[in-house]
Amino acid sequence: MSTHASYDVIVVGAGSMGMSAGYYLARKGLRTLLIDAFDPPHREGSHHGEPRLIRHAYSGDPLYTELAIRAHRLWNDVEEQTGTRLLEPSGVLNLADCGLYSFKPRIAQSEALGVRTEWLDAAEIRARWPELTIPDSFEAMYEPDAGYLYSERCIEAYRKLALRQGAELLPYSIVREVKVHGGEGGVTVYTADDKFHAGAVLLAAGAWFSTLAPFVDLPIRAVRKGVGWFETSGPGFDAGRFPGFTLGTPEGGYYGFPSIGGAGLKIGRHDGGLPWAPGETLAPFGAHPEDEDDLRRVLEAYFPGAAGRLKQGAACKYELTPDEDFIIDRHPEHPQVWVAGGFSGHGFKFASVVGELLADLIGDGKAGYSLRPFALDRFVQPAPLGE
Repeated sequence: MSTHASYDVIVVGAGSMGMSAGYYLARKGLRTLLIDAFDPPHREGSHHGEPRLIRHAYSGDPLYTELAIRAHRLWNDVEEQTGTRLLEPSGVLNLADCGLYSFKPRIAQSEALGVRTEWLDAAEIRARWPELTIPDSFEAMYEPDAGYLYSERCIEAYRKLALRQGAELLPYSIVREVKVHGGEGGVTVYTADDKFHAGAVLLAAGAWFSTLAPFVDLPIRAVRKGVGWFETSGPGFDAGRFPGFTLGTPEGGYYGFPSIGGAGLKIGRHDGGLPWAPGETLAPFGAHPEDEDDLRRVLEAYFPGAAGRLKQGAACKYELTPDEDFIIDRHPEHPQVWVAGGFSGHGFKFASVVGELLADLIGDGKAGYSLRPFALDRFVQPAPLGE
């Protein structure tokens, strides 16, 4: 086993978050090594099968909206630096049955942070998008400044920028072990054939986090998800005319995109999914009848003009935390180890800003946001009170 030169930071997992962090770390002048089990962008993580929604009007902690606004600006900055189109401002239409969810609290919170939104009742939805079959019990929140990202282009763009800044990328290398040295000794990262030393390490292994146990044992559950592209009956669902969308129904929660370049309307289901573990074969789309049936049932009910022939299907991975909030924190025992994971099927849009704030945390010791909602200790049960 050979030992290589020391680095300031090693990033384990060069997917969406890791590759972005690699660029921002290298931009700070830190000697940065990115290690990935494959050659990003690739089909083994959570970033393949373009596109991904970028929306700003989030529910829950206002931090998400603040980060989404910053993420959008950073994506625009990466576009300018690389000359690559990454973000399409298509607008995003969020639809839901009023019995399940109301958008009005989210609209008030988001508009207080400067996000433009429109509330629409069912009649207004049908008038603006006559392709939809929306019951009177539905409402919508439309975000005109939202849109979608070309995910694989985004990874490639950050890869180009990271290497341009002097970061090194080691593909097709599986990390076998991480050892922490006491005091200021830093860390050593072991692959099958080599070992690398650094002052700090960022673990951003996505759905593969379980391969790093027991060194780091995060409450992350990896699941297989299916998405499909369906033939549409006319141009009403084409990119440039139809927005990205989310859909909350009694049947479940869904998301999707217009037909881009004739590829067909893309739709996926956010909830559900089948357990998956690293080392297991990921069953291809269509291996289970519900892969297509779940999607087609919803299209026939609400998007009948997009319920045509299945043109393409894909299986991908989610990495879910119990509360579907992210994990961005130090290792509980080793301050030179950082973890970023559990992005729960809605994290890609934040990859730009997550990479930036991780670089700030590791390089400067602080970030411009309070990351308390993403702390690991929220999963620690308090000790019972004495009688």
